[in-house]
Amino acid sequence: MKVLLISANVTLSPYPIYPLGVSMVAAALVKSGHTVQQTDFLLQNSSLEAIGDEVGLFKPDLIGISIRNIDNVNLMNEQYYIRNVRNIVSTIRKHTDAKVLLGGAGFSLIPDLILQETGADFGIIGEGELLAVEFANNAEQGVYPRERLIGPAARLPGGSIKSALYDEQLVEYYLHSGNIASIQTKRGCAYKCVYCTYPLLEGTELRRRDAREVVDDIELLRDKHKTKYIFFVDSVFNDDEGAYLEVVDEMQRRDICMPWTGFIKPGGLTDDIVERMKKTGFASAEVGADAACDTTLRAMGKNFTFQDVVECNELLARHGIATSHFFMFGGPGETEETVQEGIRNILGLQKCVSFIFMGIRILPNTPLERIAIKEHIISAADGLLQPTYYVSPAVDTKWLEETLTHAFAGVRHCVFPPDAMEGSLQMLHKLGYTGPLWDLLISGERTRKRKKHAAE
Repeated sequence: MKVLLISANVTLSPYPIYPLGVSMVAAALVKSGHTVQQTDFLLQNSSLEAIGDEVGLFKPDLIGISIRNIDNVNLMNEQYYIRNVRNIVSTIRKHTDAKVLLGGAGFSLIPDLILQETGADFGIIGEGELLAVEFANNAEQGVYPRERLIGPAARLPGGSIKSALYDEQLVEYYLHSGNIASIQTKRGCAYKCVYCTYPLLEGTELRRRDAREVVDDIELLRDKHKTKYIFFVDSVFNDDEGAYLEVVDEMQRRDICMPWTGFIKPGGLTDDIVERMKKTGFASAEVGADAACDTTLRAMGKNFTFQDVVECNELLARHGIATSHFFMFGGPGETEETVQEGIRNILGLQKCVSFIFMGIRILPNTPLERIAIKEHIISAADGLLQPTYYVSPAVDTKWLEETLTHAFAGVRHCVFPPDAMEGSLQMLHKLGYTGPLWDLLISGERTRKRKKHAAE
């Protein structure tokens, strides 16, 4: 069966992310004997006409669309992406009668409403490797499910999470947009952040991929695709179980040193561990503290203090790691006093860049949804497909925006609104600079020598 897989993602902030989920499903379909073509809405310059042309040329028997994000989770500049998916589905209908199957992390969060709004035929909830293959195998025989929503199936064991089928055209596009390629080392998140959907999507048990297969992927990207920078997409790279060290040790064993980044949580790292990581290319970190003082950290379900954030930042700075932090104001427990304390704490962080958000996107089945219902911010009947944000009832939204704007105005390394530097980062990537570029936003110094790789 000929299957066309489309990544519908259009977000570029803070940098374009390779559609790894699409390529993992593609690998499973190809292994089962199907002919697969991967494409991407960003690659097609967000052109519906180009998507239509691709459908017309490939003539697929089945079309899968991956939805990574519902919206941009930015109250200051809201962008709703499901209309784009609806337009893609409408364009497909003009060129083929092939069934349209939705999937992806964003879809799995609110599948019934997204399926209804987009007009697609079917949707897969949860991990797609097994269910997409089962659907395609049956569709090849003319057999389709009675229910439009399929899954979720039992989650894959870590050893069964296989390598992605990296598409040459997609890799080339994303490398020219920042030279960053994505790799997943594990799934699952045991932490209890009140707003987060990772435990819902991936479960709370850590499922490790074989470290040797992970490093095989790195070598493939380095040698075949000429990748200059790796992004480990795990919800948290430095997990408490130490699975990340298996990957680091395997990279060291093979003498691999390629610049890489990932999501780092405060705590657990030491000078010795960071040095081991640096020997493999650890170059930058995205630290998800998310709240900026102890009161709001506790209310957000975090198991660390702001002093842990400070110590993590100082540790990374000592080793020359370009570090970014992400903070959300207005969450549970926020008051005018905690806002002012949080601002002081963020301004006190040195040798890093901080991205500041206002409000927190409420998503179904999270503790934050239950808090918002209890506080009468939303009702239990709200579908939450349209962007809906939590702002603490103890804080006036207008006051919060004015306070954050005033506090961070002219502070180069504190970015509010969080997309304020998006255009500049995209331009630097087009000029050939690689990686997240956090160090170029840090006032007064550059934490590592920048290398500019001209597009070839």
